[in-house]
Amino acid sequence: MTRTVQPAHDDSLDAALTVRIGTGLVRGIRVRGVRAWRGIPYAAAPVGPLRFRAPQPPAAWSGVRDATDWGPVSPQSHKGQFNGARPDIPQDEDCLNLNVIAPDVPVDPAGLRPVMVFIHGGAYSVGSSREVPTQGEGLVRRGDILYVSLNYRLGALGYLDFSSYSTPERPFESNLGLRDQAAALAWVRDNIRFFGGDPDAVTLFGESAGGNAVTTLMTVPSAHGLFQRAIAQSAPPNAVYPPALTAEWARDFVSILAARATADGIARVPEHAGPDALADAHPDVLGQSRALLLDASPARLAAATMELTVRAPDQYPGTIPLSPVIDGDFLPERPLDAFRDGRAARIPLIIGTNAREGSLFSGRIDILASTPKRIRAIFANTKKKARKALKAQYPGIPALRPALDFGGDFSFWYPSLKVGERHSRYAPVHFYRFDFAPRLVRRMGLDATHGLELFPLFDRLDGWFGRGMTIIGGRREFKAIGERMQGWWLGFATTGEPDAAWPLYDETRRLTLIIDAADRVESDPLAERRMAWGSFVPHV
Repeated sequence: MTRTVQPAHDDSLDAALTVRIGTGLVRGIRVRGVRAWRGIPYAAAPVGPLRFRAPQPPAAWSGVRDATDWGPVSPQSHKGQFNGARPDIPQDEDCLNLNVIAPDVPVDPAGLRPVMVFIHGGAYSVGSSREVPTQGEGLVRRGDILYVSLNYRLGALGYLDFSSYSTPERPFESNLGLRDQAAALAWVRDNIRFFGGDPDAVTLFGESAGGNAVTTLMTVPSAHGLFQRAIAQSAPPNAVYPPALTAEWARDFVSILAARATADGIARVPEHAGPDALADAHPDVLGQSRALLLDASPARLAAATMELTVRAPDQYPGTIPLSPVIDGDFLPERPLDAFRDGRAARIPLIIGTNAREGSLFSGRIDILASTPKRIRAIFANTKKKARKALKAQYPGIPALRPALDFGGDFSFWYPSLKVGERHSRYAPVHFYRFDFAPRLVRRMGLDATHGLELFPLFDRLDGWFGRGMTIIGGRREFKAIGERMQGWWLGFATTGEPDAAWPLYDETRRLTLIIDAADRVESDPLAERRMAWGSFVPHV
């Protein structure tokens, strides 16, 4: 994306808004009582020969780069299962940019401010750092911290594993979105002090897919040391898969892309166009598959991604095809195994889920193991005794409400519990469960569902959706919860301790903060359900 660049000697530039970073000068903007720098490239544009390649360092520029407007977001479909970026928001493969928000008060020369880096969710298919333009500003004003948000490659460009199509002449690397996030963290390490931030006091936090990014990055060896604290909100930590399975998804994707190809010079590729099948079918078919991947427009890739993610829940029950891959290199092992054996970064962690994560995932966004067919496929993997014990925890299954709770617990709650349990052997862990929901949300049958905690945490109750959900009650309690959550998150980012009243989690007492209109601490909530899952899911 082209940016306005002014001569570096322009005397009219505000010194408080103009910052020299490693690649040149950037000029920000004052807005709502904070200073903001937007759309700063943290890596080179991953286009042309860099498509499906690991991120490379950004190029330097001369003069002053205009950082007053948002950068483009990763290509995504706004008509898929999840609501993607609005049509008026620029999308581009050249999306590796980030934003910095800082207090509008000069930092004390004797010290630097803590930094909070947020990774957005969206099932690794949609989302961006600009969905809520004011997000993070409240934390900055209240906590005297710096807030960083970032865009990273989504969908096929970032979260499908095409490494089986790689050749020495044209490599295809894996875990591209995850590598993007690590590159952004490296940029923070190298540049955040120029904005007054402390590179040795970085808290990484994220929700949903962003929470998966947090727990996964904790187990990426090359990311160790890039952040010192972590918060994982509603993460699906086990949505990380072996290369045999991710190669199947790549084959499915190429077949979808081939079916969508027109006669404008793009070769058609047979169904199930995986490397082995293609090599047997025709010596040039593998090359045709590569050409499809390299030549397809971002919009066509996004459309094919949408088709894959619609098919996948029934073809591969309980999995999420847009996910990291255990490639044996950048991500050497299953994250839950790394947590078990102490090879995850031994840093303080806040982790938790909402009371009914799965209730949101019906209708258009029906992606969890929550239909009778998918539940049968999951149950087929376990012994009858364990299956019976687990069914007892969800009376009426496969009726919709218990089925959605089953799917939410399978993807979010139980794997998060295992991360907290295992990591507590090596580092401080604080575990929570978010239980509050406004009256209207409860009447809708959603209760404390996936993503609800973002509204109080990020001061989003004054928007149309925030006002709507509290129209018949709960607004005052929601705002008070937001005040408390911000205090905990900021305290953790500043000291590594959210609050003296929030006890550490361990495998003996399992003390959990229940966030509600009146908070409380419970020991091993849903203990019977936890034990039933322990017998049922051997791979966790």
